[in-house]
Amino acid sequence: MSNAKERKHAKKMRNQPTNVTLSSGFVTDRGGKHHNEGQKPQKQDTLEPHSGTSGQRQTRIPTHSLPEPNVSEQSSSKVMFKKKGGWKAGPDGTSQEIPKYITASTFAQARAAEISAMLKAVTQKSSNSLVFQTLPRHMRRRAMSHNVKRLPRRLQEIAQKEAEKTVHQKKEHSKTKCHKARRCHMNRILEFNRRQRKNKWLETHIWHAKRFHMVKKWGYCLGERPTVKSHRACYRAMTNSCLLQDLSYYCCLELKGKEEEILKALSPMCSMETGLTFAAVHCLSGKRQGSLVLYRANKYPREMLGPVTFIWKSERTSSDTSESRQLWIWLHPTLKQDILEEIKAVCHCMEPIKSAASISDPLPTPSQGKSQTELLDEKIGKKRKRKDDEKNSVPVKKVVGDGTRDPCQPYSWISPTTGIIISDLTLEMNRFRLIGPLSHAILTEALKTAAVCVEGEDMEKTPHYWWIETCKNPDSISLHCRQEAVFELLGGITSPAEIPAGTILGLTVGDPRINLPQKKSKALSDPVKCQDNEKVRQLLLEGVPVECTHSFIWNQDICKSVTENKISDQDLNRMRSELLVPGSQLVLGPRESKIPILLIQQPGKVTGEDRLGWGSGWDVLLPKGWGMAFWIPFIYRGARVGGLKEDIVHSQYKRSPNIPGDFPDCPAGILFAEEQAKTLLETYKRHPPAKRPNYVKLGTLAPFCCPWEQLTQDWAARVQAEEESSVASSPCGEQSNLRRHKVSCALMPKTTQLSDEVGTPIHHPREPEEVMDTECQDQAGVKKVTDQEVSENHIAATGNHLCVLRSRKLLKQLSAWCGSCSRDNRAAWRAASRGQPALTKEACLSVLEHFPRALVWVSLSLLRKGSPELHTMICVPAQEDLFQLSQDRQYCGPQESKHSDPFKSKILKQKEKKKMERKQKQEQAVSEGLAVEDPALGQEDLTLGLWSGPLPPVTSHCCRALLGFVTQGDFSMAAGCGEALGFVSLTGLLNMLLSQPAAERGLVLLRPPASLQYRFARIAIEV
Repeated sequence: MSNAKERKHAKKMRNQPTNVTLSSGFVTDRGGKHHNEGQKPQKQDTLEPHSGTSGQRQTRIPTHSLPEPNVSEQSSSKVMFKKKGGWKAGPDGTSQEIPKYITASTFAQARAAEISAMLKAVTQKSSNSLVFQTLPRHMRRRAMSHNVKRLPRRLQEIAQKEAEKTVHQKKEHSKTKCHKARRCHMNRILEFNRRQRKNKWLETHIWHAKRFHMVKKWGYCLGERPTVKSHRACYRAMTNSCLLQDLSYYCCLELKGKEEEILKALSPMCSMETGLTFAAVHCLSGKRQGSLVLYRANKYPREMLGPVTFIWKSERTSSDTSESRQLWIWLHPTLKQDILEEIKAVCHCMEPIKSAASISDPLPTPSQGKSQTELLDEKIGKKRKRKDDEKNSVPVKKVVGDGTRDPCQPYSWISPTTGIIISDLTLEMNRFRLIGPLSHAILTEALKTAAVCVEGEDMEKTPHYWWIETCKNPDSISLHCRQEAVFELLGGITSPAEIPAGTILGLTVGDPRINLPQKKSKALSDPVKCQDNEKVRQLLLEGVPVECTHSFIWNQDICKSVTENKISDQDLNRMRSELLVPGSQLVLGPRESKIPILLIQQPGKVTGEDRLGWGSGWDVLLPKGWGMAFWIPFIYRGARVGGLKEDIVHSQYKRSPNIPGDFPDCPAGILFAEEQAKTLLETYKRHPPAKRPNYVKLGTLAPFCCPWEQLTQDWAARVQAEEESSVASSPCGEQSNLRRHKVSCALMPKTTQLSDEVGTPIHHPREPEEVMDTECQDQAGVKKVTDQEVSENHIAATGNHLCVLRSRKLLKQLSAWCGSCSRDNRAAWRAASRGQPALTKEACLSVLEHFPRALVWVSLSLLRKGSPELHTMICVPAQEDLFQLSQDRQYCGPQESKHSDPFKSKILKQKEKKKMERKQKQEQAVSEGLAVEDPALGQEDLTLGLWSGPLPPVTSHCCRALLGFVTQGDFSMAAGCGEALGFVSLTGLLNMLLSQPAAERGLVLLRPPASLQYRFARIAIEV
């Protein structure tokens, strides 16, 4: 046989079992036959089945089963050797033949043993796989798992037996449940209550979760933005129709007590320089909602706590002023802890009330009734299974309100000296905001005032006994009718901005689910409702009368009754299905719920001269448990829903600071800036160095944060150096020198700063409570006037701390100074500067005496193209920039030259050093047999593209002096150009205004962190 035929034969036979077993009596020798002449036979070879056959076990044939073959049978045979690829000839190169004679009995016994072993291997199952899984992949079909006829016929019988086993039988699902329903938790309410233990859910959470991108913020699960593209649509809704937002995550603090005691306690926390206080006449009567900024007691203008809004409960009898008053303070959740602790301190309310009657106890969560072992099992992660005794147990109630409240912790505190009671009403009410000109039209169509109970009706069926008692009083019925008349007048007003800011209207309405339309519609204002021009004129000028602001929502017992006696959606739908005429109006009569609500007008944009009243609307306060009952009717009347992103856009277009990001002197604002810087840094590091900007080469020292402390300190040092140089060159009078030296001493920084790679300044105060230097006090002279002492104390209080300028008098003064007196707006500049002092150096020094290190909230609008973004730098233009702009109005702006990167070589050296240290550590560890430690641990890595170490002076790092930073910025669809909001240094702003000509006053340069291009913008301070 040729070599090619041998290879072909070997390839053909390589996967076949070995069936030939040779006796040990044959001994091969080159060139002849050798017989076993009476000698002891050698050990027999064992039978080896081929490893390539599936389902066949390796079986050894015992030696006694094969008797010793006859010598005569072996004489005519030639020996074959098993090699790789099949049977080959012996070592002599001659072909060996198969024996010519065999014994039938011995051969049959050997074959019988092989067949029995093969049958045993076939019948026994060697794995847990099913029959169709043993087939080759090219023979498998998708339907084999449930259709036996898809298998080959030889395997169908086995597959049928496997299918009949109970293990492989499918569970019979209920045909009444769909796939989505079968996937739900067995007890959905229990599961929802469990998921609210860590992060609080609003009552509209499920609705938002299906349509919004949800985020976990401030201890809540909130909707950030819709899943559909709706940026422009939400702006159009705020401008032309109505935008709906759920602000129920805002916290409410209630103060109860005598009016004099409450005002006396809260007066140190606010200042009249910033605007109205808690004692404002319209707010104190309960007619209007007020807003103010709270500080720590007697710490104004530093240590700001945050902005709040407040509402006083109106007095039923104006003559009685000694009765207990109620005050609601609404604030952002990030400000709650600091403000609550400060209010408790000033009111001396440190004694907790264990059983507060004013607050309804939260509904018990399923975890409250469990033992400690069950709670421990749940924490470990064991699977929660429904027990048999749970089927007959009391049904679990849905958590309404704050599901994370601990019943063991107090939520009310009382003062034993003043009698003031402070209660935390967070999530005890729902607060919805409707923004846009059609907001009051949606309110008047979706809400209908409650029907007055008549004596002849069957009063036993109604659970609303409080409303029955109210209807028995003629004065209450008269007040309800007046509130209804005022509410109907709102439907014909064009915009909510026409009503006085902060107007409050109390109402009692019926169940809005009864008036729900079949299809979505768009509510429009009806001018027919405004036919009585005298009443409408009185409403627009004076607002809602004081007596019409009364609402039963101030009574927590009534609110609890309204929440508990609410008709469920299931019962309401069942009543609709029982109507004789489908789709007709459902009349419940006395069983209909009566819900007390409170309507509060939001003024919108109130600062500046353009777009006044934009973004105005109404806030609706509801008892808890009624959120979705009011939410859906508002949407069915044409309201579009927005999230947290739309709230930021709303504040940006109003040019008002957003909470908490635009309050850098507030603890919540500082914490927000740190978290934002950390998030931006992580995002930056996720990109490779070639795909991210090198901020060091772009001249951006802090791309992820705003170093306000260092900015104010650098400007203070800069102004001080300029004053010293001017005094040295041209000495002035003794009084002027003394005044300049006093201001420079107040401007001297008292802290040293370092920064990490994020660019966040790290402060190390040397003497935090230190007042002015001894030098400055000694040079003030022996003569001291009372006003001078007050001024020095004010400087000592504010000189070492960063603060934001919120004095309305000084802001109006700065607003007049920032306006340019060019030909286009000369008349507006004269009107704004009427009654204000002229911009002189003495006037600027007088401002800096009171606020040496302060920031100013400014708005910026670009003159040409460009869209500002977060942390855009606000810079001072040079004289050549203003000259070139006056020559060419199309001039975009200068460009920053590229900076060198001093950290690039350091980063390379650091990498080489780490590599060598790691190599030496490995060699040392291998020699000593110790574990290898990473030498990089404990060392701060340098990041390519970010400034590391202490920041250099931020004002003079680039070719244009840095003035401030942008905190909000984007292209404005209202103005048609880029607009931004941010803070600038008060010292730098005054220095810039003094150096600019009157025609170009108020022009600044904006440069994004990742760009070298400066663009012109006009700065404005709106009051």
